[in-house]
Amino acid sequence: MAILKKDQKYKWQFENIGGCSRVKIATGQDIAHLDELDTKMWTVLSCPVKGLEIDEKSLRYVDLDADGKIRVNDVVGVSQWATKVLKNPDLLLPGNDAIDIEDINVENEEGQKLAKAAKQILANLGKEETRISLADTADIAAIFAKTRFNGDGVITPASSDVAEEINAITAAVAKTGGTMDRSGQLGVTAPQIEQFYAELKAYSDWCAAEVPAPFGDKTDAVIAAYQALDAKMKDFFMRNKLAKFSPDSTVALDVQTSRIEAISAENLSVKGDEIAAYPIARITGEAAMDLTAPINPAWAGQFKVLEGVAIPAGQKTLSEEEWAAIGAQFAAYTAWKGSKAGASVEDLTIATVNELLQQDKKQALLDLVAQDASYKEEADNIEMVDKFLHILRDFYRLLKNFITFHDFYNKEKKLGAIFQSGTLIIDQRACRFCMKVENMPAHNATAATSGLFLVYCDCTTKTSAAKMQIVAAITVGEIGNLIVGKNALYYDNAGVEWDAVITKVVDNPISVAQAFWSPYRRMSVAVENLISKSAAEKDSKMMADATAKINAAPTTLPATPVPAAGADAAAPKPAAAPPFDIAKFAGIFAAIGMAVGMIGTALASLAKGLWALTWWQLVLVFLGLMMLISGPAMVLAWLKLRRRNIAPLLNANGWAVNAASKISIPFGETLTDVAKYPKLKMKDPYAKKGMSAWAKVLVTLLVLAVIAAAVWYFKLYTYVL
Repeated sequence: MAILKKDQKYKWQFENIGGCSRVKIATGQDIAHLDELDTKMWTVLSCPVKGLEIDEKSLRYVDLDADGKIRVNDVVGVSQWATKVLKNPDLLLPGNDAIDIEDINVENEEGQKLAKAAKQILANLGKEETRISLADTADIAAIFAKTRFNGDGVITPASSDVAEEINAITAAVAKTGGTMDRSGQLGVTAPQIEQFYAELKAYSDWCAAEVPAPFGDKTDAVIAAYQALDAKMKDFFMRNKLAKFSPDSTVALDVQTSRIEAISAENLSVKGDEIAAYPIARITGEAAMDLTAPINPAWAGQFKVLEGVAIPAGQKTLSEEEWAAIGAQFAAYTAWKGSKAGASVEDLTIATVNELLQQDKKQALLDLVAQDASYKEEADNIEMVDKFLHILRDFYRLLKNFITFHDFYNKEKKLGAIFQSGTLIIDQRACRFCMKVENMPAHNATAATSGLFLVYCDCTTKTSAAKMQIVAAITVGEIGNLIVGKNALYYDNAGVEWDAVITKVVDNPISVAQAFWSPYRRMSVAVENLISKSAAEKDSKMMADATAKINAAPTTLPATPVPAAGADAAAPKPAAAPPFDIAKFAGIFAAIGMAVGMIGTALASLAKGLWALTWWQLVLVFLGLMMLISGPAMVLAWLKLRRRNIAPLLNANGWAVNAASKISIPFGETLTDVAKYPKLKMKDPYAKKGMSAWAKVLVTLLVLAVIAAAVWYFKLYTYVL
């Protein structure tokens, strides 16, 4: 829903922040008229609720639509509400976490509710003062602990003073799991009360329909044994029917001796499954089972449970009909047990269940829930006090980081921007522009466009299992040893120490001075790589040749043949070496001589030209060569340094930055501190003994002077020129 007004009648003040003109938010009236500020003048259009250096609870209160982002309309809506409930909107500026209730504007409905709720909180806490703070609202449970009703639709044993109702609530909490009340105690809601009494009724009805156990206290054991034997008994009767139908098949239907022989050599105590697969008794073709005959040992235990209970003692045979009749005796009992209902309240005992049903406090509890719910508005107003105090403390700081980037560009540096998460100590530098990385793929896509030299780090701490990713900007000094894998220390704004390791480096200019040496650094790296590549290729070729020769060598030396008598003339002679071709080598030497001559001529011409120059011209030539090499890099660096912008980094974290947020060269120098040591004259205890450095310089200069004088005096330069 749009809140901003189109007509702008309020006279805004402006200031220069970060090299840009931005609106100045310095009074409560400025905050009250934010709905009239042109959206195009806002530095930020939206920012995430999470990952910022400001109380997340405060940000959730500002996020009116609870979508996880704070937008312009959210800020405007909160500004209108906050300035309306205060007599003096300027009270939002200091960032206090407490306020006197007398400063709340009760001339409107919102202010009346807020003041009334604030007084209620102080009364609940037993305080007689009129000043309320965040410390008073920090523990909502403590505020509601002494109240019977708190508007959340949950009742606890403390919600009633009737013993029977208290007992019913306690039992309902125990059997339904309960719901946490605002007071911090477990209670029950209306649906849980309905569920509890439905379970009581179902269990009571089930118990009332009880079917007597046919075998007394042995009924359950008999049923279990019968159900375990039922399939084997039916199999037994069917096998006997087939044996009677075909007497010749009796042996095949009975237990096979060969099967027993197959396992007879093994430990039969672990062959229970194999033995249980045999018929339960021997197959004879008789219709009834002979109870005096042996039973398969794997099933004898279950059968014994039935003897004397389901099977009368002394009974000699058991027919198929008699077996089915045993199952019929407990069919009704089994059906009743299977229809069991209200099991969740079974351990209350049937006596307690019936007592609770007889007392019938269901409607009384539902009435208590309704009474509690009637206090919802008052209870919500109590939470509104907590919201108000969070906004009183943090809203103006949010504005300084939303409408403008005042805290980021503030020269005092007492309080960083809400996106600055801490300080990275690395390579004798303290990098104060550090941000948490919420979306690494997004940073990978846009980080280079910021124009900043960035290092990304994974951070861990021994005080927590959580891991964190940060990005830090290096704005002063040389590149040095800033490489992937380098370890560092990171201190968050709470002072917690984290171990950091570089995982990615975004190479952009740090300074113009650093850019001056960058061509030479790149050339040295290129030469080093070329030398390394050449050495590696030669080493690889040498190893390949050596390996090939070793592999081609015979495993054993051949025996030296002994020539037979008279065979010298017939033996083949070795091929003669080719004659020395002097013409070929003369051409090679001539080519080499020509190349050396051309190089010498070129060097002589260069020396002649330089010798014709005066000393100051030589200096200018040297400086010109250096500028020819370093000049383009310095110009490009200067242009990039002027365009450094934090917006791409914030956008990658979910911000919508609406205005330029550049880091000028002077401002960048304030974001990174470099270690500075005092000038000391100290002797290195590990210095190499011998001539001192100044003496070496003096001797070198004297030698060069003598050589120059000799060249000049004897006119040796004429041989060169």
